[in-house]
Amino acid sequence: MPSGSHPDRRSLLRRSAAAGLLALPGVSALAACASGGGNEGAVEREAATDANPFGVSSDAGLEVVIFNGGFGEQYALDAEQIYQGSYGPVDHSATQEIASRLQPRMVQGDPPDVVNNGGADAMAIAGLLANRQVHDLTELLEAPSLDDPAVTVRETLRPGTVEKGQFGGDFGEGFYQLNYAFTVHGQWYSRAALARLDAEYPRTWEEMLAVCEAARRAGMAGWTYAGQYPYYLAFTLYPFIAKIGGAEVLRAIDNLEPNAWRHEAVAAAFSAYHELTARGYVLRGTPGLSHEESQAEWTAGRALFIPNGSWVENESRETTPDGFDMAVGPPTGLDEGDALPFGTLWACADEPFLVPADAHNLPGGLEFLRIMLGRDSARNFTELVSSLSCVSGAADGLDLPPGLASATQALDAAGENTVNPRLRDWYRQLHDVEIGGAVARMMAGEMEPEEAVAACQRAADAVARDDSVPKFRHA
Repeated sequence: MPSGSHPDRRSLLRRSAAAGLLALPGVSALAACASGGGNEGAVEREAATDANPFGVSSDAGLEVVIFNGGFGEQYALDAEQIYQGSYGPVDHSATQEIASRLQPRMVQGDPPDVVNNGGADAMAIAGLLANRQVHDLTELLEAPSLDDPAVTVRETLRPGTVEKGQFGGDFGEGFYQLNYAFTVHGQWYSRAALARLDAEYPRTWEEMLAVCEAARRAGMAGWTYAGQYPYYLAFTLYPFIAKIGGAEVLRAIDNLEPNAWRHEAVAAAFSAYHELTARGYVLRGTPGLSHEESQAEWTAGRALFIPNGSWVENESRETTPDGFDMAVGPPTGLDEGDALPFGTLWACADEPFLVPADAHNLPGGLEFLRIMLGRDSARNFTELVSSLSCVSGAADGLDLPPGLASATQALDAAGENTVNPRLRDWYRQLHDVEIGGAVARMMAGEMEPEEAVAACQRAADAVARDDSVPKFRHA
């Protein structure tokens, strides 16, 4: 992919960042979070037209940084080719070290023009917002869509996509993050493996334990998960909590309400998950596995279920054998007394993209996202990576692989019974380290469920009391 020619200021700062000069030892955490040095030398907008609503200059280079995870980078490279057909060259890079590489540049006011802020090393969006380092993308929403100028970009998006990019509080109705994929989270499994057990997909926890026992007798574990990244467990644990006690339990947790983690639905869900460990139904060694290692164990047939998102089909493509018949089901419920129906699952727009406030070519960043939201790019994304996009109807008529077809069916069956927890978006340190750590210790047999609940509540209370942490809240 051709590289753009950026001003000397940008090249100099990039070389300095690579040399470690922008993150010297001894720099305070406060300084490391400070906002950038302004939008010096930014590209001026040209006159807007129907075809060029943001006034992109044809001679300004665009820099795009992609998280090279489960979705890879080809879908972005293809969208960049479309961009280059009308505008300047694109400087493309892909990495799994988003924060490590980009945080110094954000601090110095020299960010890329578009950032796919994904993965375990993503920059904390709360900190970026607090320091006004992210451009409000509302103008993208109100721009004409790429395929039909009579339809706005907003009108092409799946329900919930706009809300997922909003953060409320001090940020009002601003739209700061475009979540490009539409992810179905749940219990992923092999239909072929379940059929070999002569078992039905478990709808209640009693049925789950029976299926896991049948799996053990057949020489396989009931569950595995990404032990090194225990927030993967939340993909089924959170909707399980909502099924038991109602969606308001998750809203209270997101809102850091007092005693939210002490709700009886949380206690019941933690106890159920702990029982998987206590009965020996979790694959030995799981607490030490990465997400890729756990997926490889699963596709090798050593575990029946894995909590994951719909990116898993593409991410585990190389290890998935023929005839595996990948599928996803909604999280198993507790019993007939659940507050929400069996089909309830966590489905939402995911895979965040942002345009930094100090972007050199801000109009180009907006136009690149508009191109990605065009029908051709959205269909290409689905065909390449086996995931739905946030563009409504873009996958209609496509021949979907088994996992994605299953995810689409689960989403259709859920209807309005979907949940979208925001705790990880709003308080990543709390979610991934404190909450994730407590759940991980419980699943490793190092902590009882009631101890894990207490640890989660203490961590949430500490964040609620900390005035230095930006707060967000459901309406």
